[in-house]
Amino acid sequence: MGDKKHIVLFQGDSITDGARSRNQDPSHLLGDSYAFTIAGKLSYELAEKNPQFINRGVSGDRVSDLYARWNEDAISLQPSLISFLIGVNDAWRSMSNEPSGVTDRFERAYRHLLAETKEVLPETGLVICEPFILNTGSTAEKWDAWKMRLEQYQDIARNLSEEFGAVFVPLQKPFNEACKRQEPSYWLWDGVHPTPAGHELIAREWLNVVQNSKLAIR
Repeated sequence: MGDKKHIVLFQGDSITDGARSRNQDPSHLLGDSYAFTIAGKLSYELAEKNPQFINRGVSGDRVSDLYARWNEDAISLQPSLISFLIGVNDAWRSMSNEPSGVTDRFERAYRHLLAETKEVLPETGLVICEPFILNTGSTAEKWDAWKMRLEQYQDIARNLSEEFGAVFVPLQKPFNEACKRQEPSYWLWDGVHPTPAGHELIAREWLNVVQNSKLAIR
């Protein structure tokens, strides 16, 4: 990404939000999610370049919610890289038969969001993280339906990465592999939301993939 100023934007739902503060307290701006871990490591390693890390994840968001706030929470920030982790709430609304989930807009809204971003911010690097679940807690009762829906979303996320030249970060397989070490709730306490160990897993996978890609932050 050359020598230009690095402004890395993390976008998504509660998994990214991490109870981040909405004021300017630098101790809590990034919350306590994987974004904090990634920012901490890279901020230390690249202190001389003074990279900036911004978290705009919002708990409960679907892809369509991201798009509704995209001007103020992405375009106006002029990031050099945007990292997406989204999808579980799109599935949750459908699994719960909520009115907002009657129409599955995951692929349609995601493609529209990415297309507009590429048009308006053509030099901005894109990272798409794979949505994930494990069979425990909230997902266990309708596990087969959850698994089928998330596999569809995972395929969509992977295909969109190829379509828009984004770097794809696989996460489902690493979480599955982690369950050989400890039970699913150790990593995702309710089958969806990561524990500290789960956030560490995401951060490690992100750093391994992104820092060995064309979008590596140096």
